[in-house]
Amino acid sequence: MDKNKHKAQRWAKRKRRVRRRIFGTTEKPRLSVFRSNQNIYAQLINDIEGRTLASASTTHMERGSTAEAASEVGKQLADNAKSAGVHTIVFDRSGYRYHGRVKALAEAAREGGLSF
Repeated sequence: MDKNKHKAQRWAKRKRRVRRRIFGTTEKPRLSVFRSNQNIYAQLINDIEGRTLASASTTHMERGSTAEAASEVGKQLADNAKSAGVHTIVFDRSGYRYHGRVKALAEAAREGGLSF
């Protein structure tokens, strides 16, 4: 089997396992993280309505290291969430391990005022 195909299948399996337990509501939307090689994206999602409440990414941002960029995305998302009236969230790491960029984003969102 192709190595990358196998890697993608393992990631999808981890993502399904995480998402089985996590669900975003109006009171506690889900903070979903997507990590690519060059960028990191974060969205606050209300799964009941299927609506994105706030989002942030590194696509239009000048950045230094990847962890610093993830921290900036976390701060920006916390500001966007406050303007949308959201203070409490559920964190969805999307099958990624909680370290590096994902951890930096989560900690910056907590410092920005989101609780989870």
